[in-house]
Amino acid sequence: QVQLVESGGGLVQAGGSLRLSCAASGRTFSIYAMGWFRQAPGKERQFVAAIRLNGGSTYLADSVKGRFTISRDNAKNVVYLQMNSLKPEDTAVYYCVADKEKVSTQPGEYEYWGQGTQVTVSS
Repeated sequence: QVQLVESGGGLVQAGGSLRLSCAASGRTFSIYAMGWFRQAPGKERQFVAAIRLNGGSTYLADSVKGRFTISRDNAKNVVYLQMNSLKPEDTAVYYCVADKEKVSTQPGEYEYWGQGTQVTVSS
């Protein structure tokens, strides 16, 4: 089993920045990829970013390219989401995800999920 705990959410003005962290514990050696999804009220979960832990290949949704960056610290079993130039439409609960076999933009493909952290961007 793998446990994921997110931190770093909060309230920020438009144009500001936040950095989310996701700490993995348990059978972390089995993780192939980690990532982030978000869900705004009344909307479906949306892919944000993902990273392969070996090699570090990254994937970003078009809506966040140029503003968000995903990175990892394998020694600490932590993945980060640096969010810059935040917009009100980025407001959502952000979920950390992990999987043992694949990297994907589809939420159903990830085996492990964190509890989520709220990000609110005011205009």
